[in-house]
Amino acid sequence: MPLISTETKGVFVIAVTPFHEDGALDHESIDRMVDFYYEKGADGLTILGMMGEAPKLTQAESIEITRRTLKRSPGKAVVVGVSAPGLAAIGELTKAVMDMGAAGVMVAPPSNLRTDEQIITYYRNVVETVGTEVPLVLQDFPLSTGVQISSKTLGVIFENHPSIVMLKHEDWPGLQKITDLREAEARGRRRISILCGNAGVFLPEEMQRGADGAMTGFAYPEMMVDVVRLSNEGNHDAAQDMFDAYLPLMRYEQQPGMGLAIRKYVLAQRGAIANAAQRRPGAALSPRAANEVDRLIDRQTRRLAKLA
Repeated sequence: MPLISTETKGVFVIAVTPFHEDGALDHESIDRMVDFYYEKGADGLTILGMMGEAPKLTQAESIEITRRTLKRSPGKAVVVGVSAPGLAAIGELTKAVMDMGAAGVMVAPPSNLRTDEQIITYYRNVVETVGTEVPLVLQDFPLSTGVQISSKTLGVIFENHPSIVMLKHEDWPGLQKITDLREAEARGRRRISILCGNAGVFLPEEMQRGADGAMTGFAYPEMMVDVVRLSNEGNHDAAQDMFDAYLPLMRYEQQPGMGLAIRKYVLAQRGAIANAAQRRPGAALSPRAANEVDRLIDRQTRRLAKLA
C-alpha cells in the first residue's frame, strides 16, 4: 500500500461507518461503500474520522473496519483516524493499522489544549509515541475540537516534525491560513500537503489559495473530484459552476447536529450503504427533513442535466 507524503494530492473521502439498525457493524455495506467511493473517483479514503463515528467504536471494531477497508482498496492510500484522549490508545491503534498497510494516521488535538506551547508539546508527544516513520496528518478543526492553532504554531510543528506530512485544514474561516502556509513555503519552509474538510463548502476558494485537494465526506464525491481536477487545470469558472450545482444540498448538510444524519441518508439513497442508521447516540432525519433532502437531490439532478 502507498504511504501519504508531502506531495499527496486529490480527493480523500472521509468515510462514514455503516451500521445495522441494531447498532452492529454492517460489513457488507463497508464493502459497498468503499467500492462506491472509488467508482466516483476518490484517490484515497480516510476512515475512523469524526464523521465516521470513531468515538462510538471499540478498538477491535476500529481494527476490523481498517482491515476490511484495506482489503477492498488495493493500490489505494487509506488514512486512519487514531485520535484518542490518551497517547497509549493512539500508539496502540497506530501500530495495528500501519502493520496492516495503512497509508498514514490522522490525529486531532484534544480539547483541553489552550496555549501554543501545549499544542506544540502535544504533537511532539504524538510523534514520539507513534514513531517518526509513520506519516501523520494533523487535523486542524477548531469548530469541533475547540483548539485554535495559528499559522505560526502550525509552522513550528511542521518544522520540528518531518513525519507530519499533511494538514487536514478545517478552520472556518481559514482561507488566510492556507495562504500563510504557502507563502512560508515560498520563503523556504518545507512543503506540506493540504487537504481540506468542512464538507467541501469552500473547496473552489481553497483550491485557488493553494490547497492540494479535499479530505471530507460529502455524499457526492464526484463533485469534489471534478472541482479539484478543473481547478488544477486552471478552469476555475467551470469548477465553480460544478460546485454551485451541489451547493444547496451542501448548505443543508451543514446544520449543526444533523450533518451526519443527512449525509448517511443521501448515501443510502444512492445505494452506497444499506441504511442511514447511526450508532447511539445519534440523530435521525424526520420524515419532513427527509422530504426536503429528496427535493434538493431532485433539483440538483435537474441542474446538473442543464450544466451538462
